[in-house]
Amino acid sequence: MENNVLNGMDRVDPSLRDEMLAELSLNQVLNDFKRSKILEKVDQSLKNEDKEAFLRLTEELKSVS
Repeated sequence: MENNVLNGMDRVDPSLRDEMLAELSLNQVLNDFKRSKILEKVDQSLKNEDKEAFLRLTEELKSVS
């Protein structure tokens, strides 16, 4: 999908294209960071044998793309 997006971007104004690419990159970095933090909490919930927290966090993890 990313290739399709990038292939069509050659028809977009260069400054707008740069802004869009920066936003996409930032969103990816933020999502990766969120995933990482949630996974740390999932690991902690497993160590603590906290089933409720584990279930809540795994649901939260599914919502982070």
